[in-house]
Amino acid sequence: MSFARSALANRFSALVLTAATATLALPLAAAPGVESSLSAVQGDARVAKALDALRADDGRTFTEQKHIAQIPAPPFKEKVRAEYYLKRFQELGLKDASIAPEGYVIATRKGSGQGPQLVVSAHLDTVFPEGTDLTLKEQDGKTYGPGIGDDARGLAALLSVIDALNKSGIETVGDLIFVGTVGEEELGNLRGVKALFKDRQGIDGFISVDGIDVRRIVNRGTGSHRYEMTFKGPGGHSFAEFGRPSAIHAMGRAIAKIAEVRPPKEPKTTFTVGTVQGGTSVNAIAGEARLTLDMRSNEEAALLAEEKEILALVQDAVKEENKRWDTDQISVDIKLIGDRPAGSTAEDSPMVQTAQRAIAAVTNGAKVTLSGGSTDSNTAMSLGVPAMTISGGGEGGSAHSLAEWYKPVDAYQGPQNVLLTSLTLVGVKGVSEPVLQAKGK
Repeated sequence: MSFARSALANRFSALVLTAATATLALPLAAAPGVESSLSAVQGDARVAKALDALRADDGRTFTEQKHIAQIPAPPFKEKVRAEYYLKRFQELGLKDASIAPEGYVIATRKGSGQGPQLVVSAHLDTVFPEGTDLTLKEQDGKTYGPGIGDDARGLAALLSVIDALNKSGIETVGDLIFVGTVGEEELGNLRGVKALFKDRQGIDGFISVDGIDVRRIVNRGTGSHRYEMTFKGPGGHSFAEFGRPSAIHAMGRAIAKIAEVRPPKEPKTTFTVGTVQGGTSVNAIAGEARLTLDMRSNEEAALLAEEKEILALVQDAVKEENKRWDTDQISVDIKLIGDRPAGSTAEDSPMVQTAQRAIAAVTNGAKVTLSGGSTDSNTAMSLGVPAMTISGGGEGGSAHSLAEWYKPVDAYQGPQNVLLTSLTLVGVKGVSEPVLQAKGK
């Protein structure tokens, strides 16, 4: 497939005309300037060269992806992979590349000035603990290995995009800030992106490249609060000290109350008691019991409302257990162990509209799905910064398991979409003005 000027112009025109039938590809009228800017960017010879280069570079990008996947990056221990990513940024000419105190890798490809600042990121960390065998295996046309897709694909896609920009000589209006983030997975609580927004002022837009299916855009950030609750009491022998309150009984009362909570269906809001433990033996009154609780919602207000209700119910459970035995010996220690803010970027925003049209262009009209999820974009959304998560391309499955697999089917479409979307948002000097608005400019 060639991205020659005339073919691109014809394809884009056809996509616009068939918007009514491409159900999810172009669901809304374009935000001001999106169609004209994207068309201008697509029609530029240097951009066409870069897009063709990304397809030609598909094999090398996959080789890079496999190499990254075999560099350890367990939660809170991303240093080895971060150092490699820093080296690759430097090799690609990003002279200001550095590792921030929080551990994320950052480098800026400066624009011509007075344009927006757009972060384009992928996360360095994996869910797999230290010592996990990261050896890749090839079978039936698939590559198997922990983290081969999540997010080695996104990290490799970013490097491929930077290389294509350099080789095609494209100069942007706004700044492209490339970041390898940390703390995206598990209890990392998005610490890398949270630190980024504290460290750097003036970020106007945020893109995370995470996931495989190029047709998917995550424009709703599912927020979550996770708690560890430890119930404590005097304990004792089940017969000799009968009449003392039980930490397990108090926890059971709390779980029963939590199970009766009725969260709203919209915005989708959920809860679960994920783990329980406690007690020492069958014939002992439990002196300690512990549970972990996960609460999620697509809107911050609903999440906070559910949290308030459940925390009050837990305190009620403690009071009931104490009242049952006419004592005050049961207590509960409540510890927040997970905090991911909720947020969203509107479907009719220039950012989402640009990505929808760019995906349709590079995939020859594939239907685009808008969805929710918990990704690095949550933080930006919660701060009111336009943000979304787009995918690295290809096919894959079984993420977060040792059986994770990846297959590079039309994988180049991922980097092509990242490039086309980013360039339209920040503008190409002498070709198009930025679609993304710069704060205070």
